[in-house]
Amino acid sequence: MKLTKKIAAFAISLTLGASLFAIDGTEVMQKVYDRKKPNFTKAAVSMVLTSKDGSVENRQVGEYGRCKDNLTDMVMIFLNPASVKDTRFLQKENPGRDDDKWIYLPALRATRRVASSEGDKSFVGTDFTYDDMSTRDVSKDTHELVREEQKNGFDCYVVKSTPVDTGDQYLYRISWVDKATWIPVYIEMYDKTGKLEKTNEIKTITQKTGDGNYTYNIPTESYMMNVQSGHSTTLKIVNIEVDKPLADGYFTPNFLNTGRL
Repeated sequence: MKLTKKIAAFAISLTLGASLFAIDGTEVMQKVYDRKKPNFTKAAVSMVLTSKDGSVENRQVGEYGRCKDNLTDMVMIFLNPASVKDTRFLQKENPGRDDDKWIYLPALRATRRVASSEGDKSFVGTDFTYDDMSTRDVSKDTHELVREEQKNGFDCYVVKSTPVDTGDQYLYRISWVDKATWIPVYIEMYDKTGKLEKTNEIKTITQKTGDGNYTYNIPTESYMMNVQSGHSTTLKIVNIEVDKPLADGYFTPNFLNTGRL
């Protein structure tokens, strides 16, 4: 009888443990991926690079975005300073495989494809790598919902994501996902030795109304900090238009070459 009671109690504890969360980690990250995005965006972006010694480089960037069939394309055009002026970058999301990326370097007067082997390289001297810029498919990681907690005023699910591919640049990531918007408002990225390498914080989420009076939640200020080097990158959208159609020609390597349609 005592053994039967112990088995029953153990079964109940397992059931309670399994129902502790009404959602699992994979479902959380799928909702992040499926979050509705504007059909088109046109934005002016301020980029600030800050070194460990406090020295600052200010950049101005134009950004065009398109979301079609839930696949996102994005173009960035560096406007100043002179060291990066006319650098142009294109990223196109693909179903079931890695994003395609191209970059135009004015010093070479040429556009080149960014190879997948360059994913861990710095994106134009920022604290973002090319892979950090990518749209990450949910299936690339296993996701564990570890807890729920408040983070910087947001009510969040905390999810640990471990890459299926051991060749990934990070050992794992931990994301604080806002329950109201399904936006990861804080992410920790751990290097191959298990040490914290970088953090990415969304400081501001802005609501913008587009077609059909649909209101989008758009991250408009983010702060990427390399805790190991002391260098940081702040991105702030200073102006944005949503759902105003853009020509398909913007989202082509040919546009990178010329900067014109």
